[in-house]
Amino acid sequence: MIKARTPSCCRRAGLSALAGLALCLQAPLVAAQNFIGGKTSETMAVDSQSQPVRLEERAQVNYDAYILGPGDGLQIELLDLPELSGKFSIGPDGTLYLPRLRALFVEGLTVEELRNFLTQQFSTYVRDPRVFVRPVEYRPIRVYVAGEVRRPGYYTLTGVQSTTGGINKSTANLSNWSTSELKLVERQDTIAGGSTSAVLFPTVFDAIRTAQGITPYTDLSKVEVTRKRPQGLGGGRIKTNLNFLSLITDGDESQNIRLFDGDTLNIGKSPIVLRDQLIKAGQSNLSPQFMEVFVTGRVNMPGGVKVPQGSSLNQAISLAGGTKLLKGKIEFVRFNREGTIDRRIFAYKPGAAADTSNNPILATGDLIRINNSIVSGGISVLNELTGPIVGLYSVYSLFNGITQ
Repeated sequence: MIKARTPSCCRRAGLSALAGLALCLQAPLVAAQNFIGGKTSETMAVDSQSQPVRLEERAQVNYDAYILGPGDGLQIELLDLPELSGKFSIGPDGTLYLPRLRALFVEGLTVEELRNFLTQQFSTYVRDPRVFVRPVEYRPIRVYVAGEVRRPGYYTLTGVQSTTGGINKSTANLSNWSTSELKLVERQDTIAGGSTSAVLFPTVFDAIRTAQGITPYTDLSKVEVTRKRPQGLGGGRIKTNLNFLSLITDGDESQNIRLFDGDTLNIGKSPIVLRDQLIKAGQSNLSPQFMEVFVTGRVNMPGGVKVPQGSSLNQAISLAGGTKLLKGKIEFVRFNREGTIDRRIFAYKPGAAADTSNNPILATGDLIRINNSIVSGGISVLNELTGPIVGLYSVYSLFNGITQ
């Protein structure tokens, strides 16, 4: 027996037919739009790589670049176990003392390696432990600055060590922290990225400034940083080359990377004097704004003279009151760091351009002596010879006047 269709069934069948027709029309329309806009699946994949970092990725903080050592402070939380959580410091011997676990040697581990290690250790006492570790105090770092700086050597750099601010460290729940509170985002396999917080941590700028700045021959476009790589990432050392000059000329902060304990900086050297770079460094606080040189001989105010960075010999002579009327050649002496002496003798030319043979660019400690001319030298010799005779004659005249 055949049943008659109800009106509702007819309506449903009609709607299904319309929906199918719409889908058939929609498919070529979408394909045409993607073709016109050039947005194929491959193109979208490429565009997704150039998009900003997603919020979910920003919330996943990675500390694998930082190697722990004595003096670091850590906020360790065992979820739902406040009696095993708190703030702890790594001792001078590299050990971390924790409740239940007692002393653990953690020096040389990254934060992520320490978290995995503690999870394994706490599993003896806690079922399925969830451990969160966050650095809250950073130890001072020791770096070596080599190359063309005024004072190469080892330096200890200290930034703002504490990052906790007004946070209650005993009750902080690290698993619920927001992105704004987790400020330290470290790169895992490279040190070529910019410093995540130039305020908190020492950077390349701080190291060069602590080494008393640059010299006239420093090439800031060739700065090499060598860093120890964590053992969990393969160990050894990694290097990066920086164009640090772009920081003081263009404000490129990506070249002012954060430094870590044990880093080595090698500052490049130029075969010629880079005066523009020297002036730029003096205008910032990378190098001291003034330096002291010594001007002696036939000048009106001999002695130490403070001149701006990038000054020339003629400028130093002018600041010393200028030369006297009778003068000879100039003797220029510079003591190099290699233990050699750069000594030159040349004629004084007030109109000579800067950084020429008769008007060199000065460095700290340079000695400038304006020698006597033939006439002034002869007068000096005559004064030395006649001075004692005149003195004796004056004494004789004095006594002769008294006796009379």
